[in-house]
Amino acid sequence: MQITVTQAPENQKRRKPKSGEKLGFGNYFSDHMFLMDYASGKGWGNARIVPYGPLSLAPSAMVLHYGQEIFEGMKAYLARDGAVCLFRPDRNAERLNRSAARMCLPEIPVEDQLTALRALVRLDREWIPREKGASLYIRPTMIATEAGLGVRPAAEVLFFIITGPVGAYYARGFEPVRILVEETYLRAARGGTGEAKTGANYAASLLAAKNAKAIGFDQVLWLDAEHRRFAEEVGTMNIFFVLRGELVTPPLSGSILPGVTRDTVLTLAREWKIPVAERPVEIDEVLKGAADGTLSEAFGSGTAAVISPVGSFSYGGKEVQVNRGGTGELSLRFYREITGIQYGEIEDRHRWIHRVE
Repeated sequence: MQITVTQAPENQKRRKPKSGEKLGFGNYFSDHMFLMDYASGKGWGNARIVPYGPLSLAPSAMVLHYGQEIFEGMKAYLARDGAVCLFRPDRNAERLNRSAARMCLPEIPVEDQLTALRALVRLDREWIPREKGASLYIRPTMIATEAGLGVRPAAEVLFFIITGPVGAYYARGFEPVRILVEETYLRAARGGTGEAKTGANYAASLLAAKNAKAIGFDQVLWLDAEHRRFAEEVGTMNIFFVLRGELVTPPLSGSILPGVTRDTVLTLAREWKIPVAERPVEIDEVLKGAADGTLSEAFGSGTAAVISPVGSFSYGGKEVQVNRGGTGELSLRFYREITGIQYGEIEDRHRWIHRVE
């Protein structure tokens, strides 16, 4: 894949956050972006890196009317030795293609995606924060750009990648979060788009998340659509429970996003000889376990927060603490191991790290 590069002039470059400045999440964006166009019958072409800026879309662009869109999320890390590290980007590229197939969008060869990622990160390397715990967030996105109305797969598509420096996803950092079990709304059903990383899933979750935050909760835990009693995933994370010494997470049944961090946790747990089960988990089992101590800890996993310990669940108007509201030993172990690998501080035994030369 040939990529043309147009660098931003010095007088048009964006302001970089100063060292020690509070980054937050998704507040800053780097100088450049990658774009590539698709047309039915021609395939992908015109791969380019240009200065970060607005996209030009027709008001009738089909993504604006029918939501034909997918995206990914990953990070670039600055290792101790100065190397730039991407964590399992091939898995994100593979998942983007699965999402594309589900949303009737064209797939992109994994190696082409990785070539684009490396070229963009290499160009904007100076945007990678040097502070511990910070990183460069990478957002590949694909949207239907064909101008026209009619419910059908679009014949013209845009793929683009933007990046930006980020700190901790939650303002409080690595502290236990309060989770409200959602009882009114549903996120996804089997046969729907729950396993695809598409904007429609997140749009459907906004009201529940807004209501939860209004009463002091950090996230919602979604239940299954059929029975309304099995835990599925948290708004921005997969969910894990440590029940009677066993690490348990809901199975990938078609309505849950197959998280890259989720797979990382399962791989490490099996390597550490921790009993693991991917099975349905009833919310009553979770609440009972929190009350009698058989649920020793719970945590979420995802690219943004990596590992997020859960301090409590609220359901039916009653809130129960997990591990007395504190961070569990296993949550901390996973967090330290994964971030240690990402920042090049721990041996990468699984070859998860892709270095950007």
